Amino acid sequence: MTPARIGYIQYKPEFGDRTGNLARLEALCRQAAPADLLVLPELAATGYEFLSPAEVRPLAEPFGDGPTFDLCGRLARELNATLVAGYPESAGERLYNAAFVALPDGTFANYRKIHLFSREKELFSPGDAPPLVVETPLGRIGVMICFDWLFPETAHSLAIRGARILCHPSNLVLPGFCQKAMLGRCIENRVFAVTANRWGVEERVGRRLRFTGLSQVVDPRGNVLLAAPEEADHLGVVEIDPALADDKQVTEHNHLFADRRPDLYEGLG
Repeated sequence: MTPARIGYIQYKPEFGDRTGNLARLEALCRQAAPADLLVLPELAATGYEFLSPAEVRPLAEPFGDGPTFDLCGRLARELNATLVAGYPESAGERLYNAAFVALPDGTFANYRKIHLFSREKELFSPGDAPPLVVETPLGRIGVMICFDWLFPETAHSLAIRGARILCHPSNLVLPGFCQKAMLGRCIENRVFAVTANRWGVEERVGRRLRFTGLSQVVDPRGNVLLAAPEEADHLGVVEIDPALADDKQVTEHNHLFADRRPDLYEGLG
């Protein structure tokens, strides 16, 4: 067994206060150390309920360049940890709800959310590439963002490509659905999953969004190893053996992936 320490940062960002939020995230990440992998929420440093794309743009960052990258890149190096964080990405005229992986060697990888939720469709372009798999010191990890949880193909595509751990930055508002569904995603793919949610309330466009907290770490058997409360900052870090996710043998005669029958799965695109 080669143990690894993985976990989440759950907190309540102040809308639009990127500088203050980044300072808070830095303090929380340092408190969570030592850790090999830390997952932060979706749109971790900006808040969620933007009025329009024009309001997103001043807080958006090009991939690899901006204050969120500066902080997370520095933390990854100093703490010798892999960080996954959500952010609004600017790419020319387009805006994406994205998440990056900051590796201890100073490099970054990027994922653009492919399943946009509710008003996100008014603010962001949908992602244009498959969910991200990245080689890290813990082995391969996969990245999905918030509402991606509802589509089993997302988690399965990551697992098929060798991801041991699903990193899931989120701003969840539906009452507990995702947290329950991720138990199934882990069981059906034999992977770990870290869902990093935020908590608190935003009320900016004539509706009140309450974020559900309940961040969690789940193992390949669907056991919840750690869970955060609904309404509080919470640092959750737990020791695991990432190699447990490599065992896809269900019984002596059944292998999770080898027994698949994709030739008979009609209508799945």
